Amino acid sequence: MRSAPGQALDLRFLFLLSLQQLISWGSVFYGFSLFMQPLEVSLQMTRAESSLGFSLALLSEGLLAFWVGRWIDQGHEQRVMTGGSVLLGLAFWAHSQVSTAAQFYAVWITMGVGLSATLYPPAFTVITRRFPNDFRRAIIWVTFMGGLASTVFIPLIAWMMDVVGWRDTMCWLAAMHLLVCAPLHYRLLKDAPQPQHLRVHEGQAPKGLHVHLKEPAFWLLGVFIVLMMMTTSALPAHMVSLLREAGMPQHWVLAVPALIGVLQVVGRLGLYGLEKNLDVHQTNRWMPCLIPLGFVALLMGSQHLVWALMFVLLYGLGNGMLTIIKGTAIAQYISHEHMGSLNGALGIPLALARASAPWIMGLLWSATTGYQQGLVLMTALSVVGISALWWAQNRVLAGRE
Repeated sequence: MRSAPGQALDLRFLFLLSLQQLISWGSVFYGFSLFMQPLEVSLQMTRAESSLGFSLALLSEGLLAFWVGRWIDQGHEQRVMTGGSVLLGLAFWAHSQVSTAAQFYAVWITMGVGLSATLYPPAFTVITRRFPNDFRRAIIWVTFMGGLASTVFIPLIAWMMDVVGWRDTMCWLAAMHLLVCAPLHYRLLKDAPQPQHLRVHEGQAPKGLHVHLKEPAFWLLGVFIVLMMMTTSALPAHMVSLLREAGMPQHWVLAVPALIGVLQVVGRLGLYGLEKNLDVHQTNRWMPCLIPLGFVALLMGSQHLVWALMFVLLYGLGNGMLTIIKGTAIAQYISHEHMGSLNGALGIPLALARASAPWIMGLLWSATTGYQQGLVLMTALSVVGISALWWAQNRVLAGRE
């Protein structure tokens, strides 16, 4: 399927790429929390030992992020993303056969390699290359289904595990990647636009990658992206306990992960519908502020249901739009041509931030103050991150005047 650079949005292309994102996020990221308990029983692992597998996956994803982005920048998107889906399918099949902790860790390291080639960063790079004149709206479109990954896959995997057990569930998930995602990538990503076809700004030759890596604005955006990744990664593992402590009834506590997924999509729908009527730079500046405001709502309203619901609303909407802003900032303010490589250069810091944030939240929890210290820290980090974004914006926009 050909998507020529600069053409109008191909909604069929975007829908099918979004379907692959739904499967990848849902089967791996949200499936892991359901796999943990039966794996620990079967392999006789502790919670710390099983959690290490997920951390290893994040680390291996981060280690490969730069090279994956660079290969896509060079026009190899079909091979990269198709190969990633095949690797995830084989890893899930191998997961159904594991009998030792060493095999379990090997499988999750392999999962991380597959994720580096299939999640949002490579997909966003592909979209920016194919739709350089409207890449932001295209990225919003692709995140619609990805935002529903928890809503769809948590109940789906739980049902499958009840019916066929966790090992056969792994085989079914393997089939999704091998029979749905891999063929989709192979067919969708034919005829990738070559680097020389990319838009050249102001009639000048694009800067080399090394020039962008030396720009202060790039590293300021890196601070924003990494710190906001850390703050939003800190909560999912603690969400149930945190909301219980905030006074939310049990049935709400269990429904909130799905509700946040829906709110993420609502936020993206709103951004998509209003995109052409909003100043993109002001949107980028103010929408991330919903995240620290959500944390403040929890800090102010401990033990009050209304404040807990306010947190869910602000955090869900904010996190949905934050994904778009993080995914497009490098292309908007630094470079279209080297977007994959530049985002990939942040891969290891992002992996470390995502892996360490839940542990830090747990470390700061106490029986007397609950998650208060952790929420204060995440609020402060998000404010620093947003400040770095504002600083980067000011530098770049002043230079364009």
